Formats: sequence, structure tokens, C-alpha cells
Amino acid sequence: MARATLIGFSAVVMWALLALFTAASGAVPPFQLSALTFAIGTCVGLAMRAVSPPATRAPIPPVVWLIGIAGLFGYHFFYFTALRNAPAVEASLIAYLWPLLIVVGSVLLPGETLRWHHIAGTVLGLAGAFLIVSRGGGLSFDAQYAFGYAMAGLCALTWSSYSLLSRRFPAVPTSVVTWFCAATAMLSLVCHLLLEETIWPADAGQWLAVVGLGLMPVGAAFYAWDHGVKRGNIQVLGAASYAAPLLSTLVLIAAGAATASFNILVACLLITAGAVLAAKSMLFKPRTRARGEVGA
Repeated sequence: MARATLIGFSAVVMWALLALFTAASGAVPPFQLSALTFAIGTCVGLAMRAVSPPATRAPIPPVVWLIGIAGLFGYHFFYFTALRNAPAVEASLIAYLWPLLIVVGSVLLPGETLRWHHIAGTVLGLAGAFLIVSRGGGLSFDAQYAFGYAMAGLCALTWSSYSLLSRRFPAVPTSVVTWFCAATAMLSLVCHLLLEETIWPADAGQWLAVVGLGLMPVGAAFYAWDHGVKRGNIQVLGAASYAAPLLSTLVLIAAGAATASFNILVACLLITAGAVLAAKSMLFKPRTRARGEVGA
């Protein structure tokens, strides 16, 4: 389980590159960028299938197709819609409730037990994410942006539901994510043609950023996440997911696109402490007493 959890966490690390690569991709509209990057993400899956041992071709239940396509496309649709209809800070923070929803919702999964340290660790992570997203300032929720806030809430609910429901189908191979990405690319293209003006990357650097997005944050990350939520510790993954906005900010600082601050340091401590606390039972397993050892 620890190995699968680490593979799942690698998705969080790759998502940390999302902001940097998106900013470097130029003025490409969101749905057009989604169509391009998910098309590349589909190619990642096809390449993985080509080099992997042939899997047993068992039929995929129809509900799995619904969960996968609704999860990947629905999350991005609601997120882009939220950013169009509400301030980015408030919308992003609402959308980032999905790790908390995963941890709390895990109690509904068979064989899972929700303990106090899972919730406490996730709340610490949420507090750290708040410091990152709000840049240390306050939040101002205005009723005129209620539709955008609702879309952000649906965004969080969609991704947490996708992650929790995927765990209920451990026998479904991760390679099926290839077709989820393909469907998301096509649906994103339809939304782009209906809602946006086409703007292509202006130079080779912007094209490289688009390719980078498709290979990692919008490509390999989804395959790693699928493996992690199906076979790893989903509660630890949920709490550790709050590292994404922190790692993203650190990447931007390293690239010279953001500056370090005291709030980032505090956020780092909160998110790290939260992740360790949530993973307490996995990291600090009780020592098994040797035969004949007498307890104190």
C-alpha cells in the first residue's frame, strides 16, 4: 500500500507544475488548452499500453465510463466555469475542498476507518492552502458571484467523487484512463468551438509548455492518481494533496515568477505537519512485541 500511495502522490507533485506550464503556454483559451493537453495525455496512455504486458481484456462496466469521463471532463468544465464567474482566489479555495471531501468521504468506502488524525491533518493542509491561495489576504465572498462559487463547489465535489468511486473498482486497469483522457479531449474541443476563439501558441516555448502539460500534469498524473486511489491509502493521499498549491508556489518561486514570503513558510509547515499527521498510522506503525516480551 505504501508504494501505491507514493505513486499516487507523484500525481500531486506533477500537478505542482500546472501553474508554471499554464502561464508559459501563452494566451491559449482554457478549453482549447484542455483539448490539446488531454490529447497528449491520451498519447501517454497509448505509449504505456504499448510497453506494458497485455492486460486481461475484461469488459469495463458502463458506470466506470461514466465515472471516469464525468470526473476528468466535469472537473475541468466546472473549474473553468467557476473562474469565469467568480474571483480566482475564492473560486480556487472552494475548488480545493476536494482533498477534505476525499478524506471525510472515505468513511463510506468498505474497509476504511476514518480517524481523528486523518481529519486533523487534512484541516491543517486546508489552512496551509488558504495561506497560499489567499496570499495572506482576506476572502470576500460576494453574493453576485454565487453562480461561480457553486461551480467551484461542484468542481470539488466532482473530483472527490471521482477519486472515491474509482476505489470501488480496483479490478479495472489504470490503462482505461487513456480513453477517459480521449473523451475529455473531444468534449473540451466541442466546448472550445462553441465558447472560445481559437488562439494557438505563439512560439516554440509556448508549444513546449503545452507539451509539458500534456505529458505530466494533464497526462501521467492522472494515471498515477488512478493507481494511488485504487491501491494506496486514500486518506493519506487526500491530506497530502494540499501539498500541490504549496509545491506549485515553490516551483514558481524557483522560476522567478513569484517571491518567497513568511506566509509561504507557515503554509509549508502546516501542510507538512498535516500530511505527516494524516499518515501517522502508516508512517509510525506500532512495534510488534517479540514472543515472551513483558509489557511495562
